[in-house]
Amino acid sequence: MLSKAEDDRLTQQRIRVRITKQYHQEPIISHLISHYQLTINITAAILGANANGDGWFDLELRGNQTHIQDALVYLSDLGLEVWEDTDKDGW
Repeated sequence: MLSKAEDDRLTQQRIRVRITKQYHQEPIISHLISHYQLTINITAAILGANANGDGWFDLELRGNQTHIQDALVYLSDLGLEVWEDTDKDGW
């Protein structure tokens, strides 16, 4: 359990997320911004020109720790694959 000071402290976390075809028309990243008060930086993305396959996004999430963790739960609840960056120098 995080203390109140740790919970409110701004932090950032890098993740890689796979957006499956079924969610191509859903505003997943917009939802992370509006519902979890995060700032999102898209550092890389792979999308097919015809959007027939899955999309991959490297995202930098900025916000407080609770909002970031809640956002990760949201992505997990959607059944999306998420990899958290544990290496600060790269993937």
